[in-house]
Amino acid sequence: MKKVAIFLLLGLIITACSNNSDDTSENNPENPSTELYFPSVTTSEWATVSPEELGWDTTAEQPLYDLLEENDTKAFLILKNGKIAMEQYFGTFTKDSIWYWASAGKTLTAFTVGIAQEQGLLQLEDKSSMYLGEGWTSAPLEKENDITIWHQLTMTSGLNDLFFDCVTPGCLLYTADAGTRWAYHNGPYTVLDGVVSAASGTTFSNFYNTELRNKIGMDGFWLSTNGLNNVYFSTPRSMARFGLLNLNEGNWNGTEILEDKQYINSMKNTSQDLNESYGYLWWLNGKGSYHIPGSQVEFPGQLIPNAPASLYAGLGKNDQKLYIVPDQGLVVVRMGNDSGEALAGPSSFDNELWGIIQDLLNN
Repeated sequence: MKKVAIFLLLGLIITACSNNSDDTSENNPENPSTELYFPSVTTSEWATVSPEELGWDTTAEQPLYDLLEENDTKAFLILKNGKIAMEQYFGTFTKDSIWYWASAGKTLTAFTVGIAQEQGLLQLEDKSSMYLGEGWTSAPLEKENDITIWHQLTMTSGLNDLFFDCVTPGCLLYTADAGTRWAYHNGPYTVLDGVVSAASGTTFSNFYNTELRNKIGMDGFWLSTNGLNNVYFSTPRSMARFGLLNLNEGNWNGTEILEDKQYINSMKNTSQDLNESYGYLWWLNGKGSYHIPGSQVEFPGQLIPNAPASLYAGLGKNDQKLYIVPDQGLVVVRMGNDSGEALAGPSSFDNELWGIIQDLLNN
């Protein structure tokens, strides 16, 4: 009887351990066998793991650093399952230095809109004029009323993108019916701030800080650099924190920051049938074709051929980069100056960089 009791007890212990393992594996839905690490939200401590421990090809490290330095990079990080695997700063830049996200910060807005919807403050199918007031554009009223929050998130407002940054009615001009034309356009995107502000009854910054930034230990602030568009500034590690939050499907170490998985799935997958490689303000790799800012041409192939097909990214002017590769548990951050193309979206630098990163990863 004692032997039977011991075996039963061992069975219960094994079952409990198995259940606990399953619970922690839920930290990474894309790679359920791997538990993610999360840094503290109250201290600067962050666990590391070396490339050698990961079995990466360390002979590719120097060519990677050379490429980054040659292209005026200030900060570069790679997280593997949440831990810092590589962290390099150039010149006088440090982990505590502040830099701008440029259009990579659009991803913060997309996430914040998702939170506002989850809280019942707005719906994506709502007319934008419900929050911005009639006459927020110069389009005929019936055309303006066709524009929804969803169109703003997907770059399909139909407004004239030649007036790229302007946010006043006089230059938000009708070009096509909402939902019939994809065009990368800062103006309709920027006034999403006003939508969230009107829906929440506070400023966009306050809502974002309270519901997203502070909950995951980010730093940073929104600032208009041209009097028109709001740009996010933070340390590189804060960009990495946001990447880790998205890697874990909106959950920060057991705390749901955004629980709406349908929204999260839509955010990082093709959002409309005009540009396969665009979600809700995120760029998507692995699709059959793509558009780029300032062009109506459809280009065949993947956005970044050298990168994993599962990659999705926040891409900003002068090569501000936030890459996420969910099935490999990777978050990659690059901050710095222009590598030579000054584009708001994808550039050849993405492809060159990922060619070397793949060498590093032995992929």
